[in-house]
Amino acid sequence: MSDRYDVAIAGAGPAGAQCARDLAARGYDVVVLETEAEAEFPRQSNKSTAGTFPSMMSAFGIPDDVVMSYTDDVVLESPNDYYESYQPGAVLEFADFKRYLVADGREKGAEYRFDSRVSRPILDDDGVIEGVRYAGDEEVYADVVVDATGPAAPIASALGVVDLERENQAIGIEYEMENVDLDHPEYADLRRAMMLRLDHDIAPGGYSWIFATGEESAKVGLCYIQNDRHREAGEEGKTIDGYLEGWLESDPRFADAERLEGKVHRGSAHIQRPGRMHTDGFLAIGDTVPTIDPLWGEGIHKGMKSARAAAMSIDRCFTDAGRPTDAESLAIYEQLWHRDVAPRMNSRLVLTELLYLAPNERYDRLMRDLRRTDEDTLAAVNRGDKRAMRKLIHLDDLPILTKYLRQRFGSSQSLRSS
Repeated sequence: MSDRYDVAIAGAGPAGAQCARDLAARGYDVVVLETEAEAEFPRQSNKSTAGTFPSMMSAFGIPDDVVMSYTDDVVLESPNDYYESYQPGAVLEFADFKRYLVADGREKGAEYRFDSRVSRPILDDDGVIEGVRYAGDEEVYADVVVDATGPAAPIASALGVVDLERENQAIGIEYEMENVDLDHPEYADLRRAMMLRLDHDIAPGGYSWIFATGEESAKVGLCYIQNDRHREAGEEGKTIDGYLEGWLESDPRFADAERLEGKVHRGSAHIQRPGRMHTDGFLAIGDTVPTIDPLWGEGIHKGMKSARAAAMSIDRCFTDAGRPTDAESLAIYEQLWHRDVAPRMNSRLVLTELLYLAPNERYDRLMRDLRRTDEDTLAAVNRGDKRAMRKLIHLDDLPILTKYLRQRFGSSQSLRSS
């Protein structure tokens, strides 16, 4: 078969494109199949808030010219308080960032096929993947197939590798805005900050954000998962667009703000425990495998690190004399994922779910708790450090913990047995 490659990657997002960069740099024949047309890329998939940290930029050789602004602080807001932490960051122009990854991957030798939606796997007589169908009835074959399509996950789902549950799906919307008062006297100075706000009146069951992109410009959005807190605090029939518009109307920082035409981004992610990530001849990376940063939701770095772990795993198999690509040989990917991409995943996920379930008054107390701890506590909590998490938990948090267990296990009987 002439249309055969070492690796075929579905999806040209940060994870797919980075995996292609790494593999092409090692001299492998790589093809990336992307749903969008090249002339418009990435109009439909320009969905990220694009907030990240310098560690990602340096680790993956990302140039400064895809950065909209560099920030100095992360700010957490509650309904009546806030907490500031020095944490340098970068707000990317996400479309430019994605186009850079594609261009650099091409320079290293990766092939890209746009307008090429992947639909389903091609299986051999033993039921092992050997390629994919795309763009209708087109076919491509590869020794390893990588699904980097995010929550769509057409290949991973067909192979039974991931099971992204609809009830665990968080949805988000973001506007790019100008004339935002980022130094309003009632709030923290956000002119060089990325801010996340925990407030169920604005985003029931989730959080909202302001990421500065200039002295008076910002990315502004919110997301939520339709959990118990969303059902309790939300308004029946109100859409996510309605919640964002409500915040813009009520917050004085947006009194004179204007939306930039055509700069509306929508996206989704899943908040759940990851299951399998691989099988024979196949790996799932990026948002196809749920990853969570509990306190500031950063996902780009996680996706890029999962791409690198996948490329390292494939390279290890290909450098073996027999080029084995069975599930046992590719299992190193899951080890690298849990070690380098999202360590302490269970603890981090518990913290995320508890945050979304907590009432507004608990968020005010969280700000006070953070101020009385040392500056490293916030980062340690975000990493899932249980000792750091215990510093922020109180006896009267028992109702929140009970609600979490009831929601997770589904019944009082399950709760008693747990």
